[in-house]
Amino acid sequence: MIRSKFAIHVHILSLMGKFQGEWLTSDFIAGSLNSNAALVRKELSELRNAGLIESKEGKKGGCRLARPMKDILLSDVFAVVKDDHIFGYAPNHPNPLCPVGRNINNALDTMFTGLDQTITRELSKISLADFISKLL
Repeated sequence: MIRSKFAIHVHILSLMGKFQGEWLTSDFIAGSLNSNAALVRKELSELRNAGLIESKEGKKGGCRLARPMKDILLSDVFAVVKDDHIFGYAPNHPNPLCPVGRNINNALDTMFTGLDQTITRELSKISLADFISKLL
């Protein structure tokens, strides 16, 4: 889920960067994503709550970037979509009587934390402006 949400959020922000300063409607954004406007509004709400976009209601309403593109880092987007670790645990609880089962989640947690930190560090090197310059 995190992979698709990250891609969706970067797509939305990139679209807003392309049409910088314009108020984009959820219908317009949904058209670019080839998605449903109701689903887009949920994603817009998350981006707004994170302070990455702003919105206004009404006939001439919509959403736009809340900050300059150079000040939005892809690590900011990652922080919005990341609930827990980028990788998840097995759906079943391991057997605590097994020497592997008893320790597997602690070992995975240590590894996952390091991976999350590496991803965040790498994404913090890329601004939305940098990203958009590669696709437009």
